[in-house]
Amino acid sequence: MTTHGDSATGLNMPMVGTAGYGRDAGPGPDGYAPPDLTGHGTDAPGGLSDLHRALVHLRAAIAATTYPLALPGVDEARQVGAALVSQLDDYLLPRLARLDAPLLVVVGGSTGAGKSTLVNSLVQARVSSVGVLRPTTRAPVLVCSPLDSAWFRQGELLPGLTRTTGPTDRPDTLQLVSAPALPAGVAFLDAPDIDSVVDANRALAAQLLAAADLWLFVTTAARYADAVPWELLHTARLRGTVIALVLDRVPPAAAAEVSAHLMEMLASHGLADAPLFVVPETVVDGQGLLPDRLTEPLRTWFNRLAADAGARSAVIRQTLDGAVAALVPAVEGLAAAADQQVTAAQALDEHVRAAYRSARRSIEQSLHDGRLLRGEVLARWQEFVGTGELFRSLEARVGRIRDRLVAAATGRPVSNAQLRTAIESQLVTLLREAAATAAEQSHAAWQTHPAGKALLSSDLAQPGADLTERAERLVRDWQREVVELVRSQGGGKRFVARGAAYAVNATGLAVMIAVFASTAFIPTGLEVATAGGTTVAAQKVLEAIFGDQAIRTLATRARTRLLAMVDNLLAEEAARYLARTAAVGIETGPGERLRTAARIVGAARARTGLTTAAGPTSPPGVRTGP
Repeated sequence: MTTHGDSATGLNMPMVGTAGYGRDAGPGPDGYAPPDLTGHGTDAPGGLSDLHRALVHLRAAIAATTYPLALPGVDEARQVGAALVSQLDDYLLPRLARLDAPLLVVVGGSTGAGKSTLVNSLVQARVSSVGVLRPTTRAPVLVCSPLDSAWFRQGELLPGLTRTTGPTDRPDTLQLVSAPALPAGVAFLDAPDIDSVVDANRALAAQLLAAADLWLFVTTAARYADAVPWELLHTARLRGTVIALVLDRVPPAAAAEVSAHLMEMLASHGLADAPLFVVPETVVDGQGLLPDRLTEPLRTWFNRLAADAGARSAVIRQTLDGAVAALVPAVEGLAAAADQQVTAAQALDEHVRAAYRSARRSIEQSLHDGRLLRGEVLARWQEFVGTGELFRSLEARVGRIRDRLVAAATGRPVSNAQLRTAIESQLVTLLREAAATAAEQSHAAWQTHPAGKALLSSDLAQPGADLTERAERLVRDWQREVVELVRSQGGGKRFVARGAAYAVNATGLAVMIAVFASTAFIPTGLEVATAGGTTVAAQKVLEAIFGDQAIRTLATRARTRLLAMVDNLLAEEAARYLARTAAVGIETGPGERLRTAARIVGAARARTGLTTAAGPTSPPGVRTGP
């Protein structure tokens, strides 16, 4: 047998249902206002006000915790969280505020077990529908003494169900029926089948069982070994719910054997102390009621329970204490799931950041290793320097360098615009390739992560649609800044003082070229063979104007500024991914908030002494016949 909550996430869930999840879960731990619980609120009886406040705080913490990332076990975490909120609203908070309220017996069991017939027979009136069509009980029916009807009519218990006094098929309603034959102090709630073919009925049955002070489980000689009931019985035992069982429709000849086997099963599941009542197979009367002699033992037991306030209190306290105790491991499971959400979001973000850090390193390496001096940029630079245009407006003292370069250069003159365009094209290509690689790496990493895969869209596999435009704008802005840097740094030089704008622009281009070499303009390898020494000569030109240290400082500042602009561009690209994780709204610390709230509940529970009262009146023994 498997138990509810057995999964990879380790969420051990109390017996709670999934109905009513759509109710407002409250604004969060700091703003949650508990419902008005009959005006008792923090003045709960028996010195339980601290526990009540702790549960209100826990309820708010659970409701505020979300699990948006599609991780394994996340559906269970969402269900458990919503179910715990439902249980707190439906049962724990209202019951804790009114321990003296009537004891609620929820009658549950499998399809066709005879639950409605049993309820009708116990209250000696046809209050719940019976029939051969399944499911028969579509909406729950609560039967109580007229003296207790006010408590259930107020809606403090199961507040999400609308009260009605007439028959209905709506699962979000609770039909209230007064039965004069039923003594005050005990009420019966006929719940839908726990194995109903209708999902909403099964969910509602679980929700109602979670609101039970005592669960009267009804099964038959043919169905008592079914797996679903035993899963719920096991869960009920874990949360300390008081349980009694009815073995219905037992052939007289098999009563002893079936009863003995059922008792063995109960003992093996830790339920040996649960009272067991056996109802033989029989024929109902004209009103559809079982013979009084068959239901008398069970009716007598409940009448004794109704008449004994101490016994009722013990049952209520035992179930309440067990339900509160079961919250702690359940909340720990939720906290672990919340931690997994945070860890997963951080891992997804780190995959992206690592990919774009790698892109940044690639770009920086390209600026240092001279890679960008090859191809079109180097050809245009050589032509530009070789024409002598660079030196025409500069100091006379560099004339000899100019003459050597002019004599060594080949090719036709070109304007600085062509060199500027070549630099821009080379840089834009570098930026596009690096961004494309980072996008592909990020997409691949997310594709293999269960949470990341759900957040992906096809456009994330490529750089942003406007990346080229932004990269071009970045390079043009940088080029303008470099020229302005040259202008400001050379403010005291005679060639600037003469207003030689061309010289400033040309020198700015030379600084840009210097940025592309880690050795501050000393070419190596292919650059030496191709440039014919022109880059070295250009470095000497710059040194003649600014000095050796000055040119190095200019190149360093220009490179630093370029990388800062690249960082911004790559951050914009990475943000396309990071925005996906940010949009799901994962906060840090929800797991610890849940654990802290659970610890406060545990400490408050330990101070209450809920189960110190005497136990309920001992039930009759096992019945095997009339």
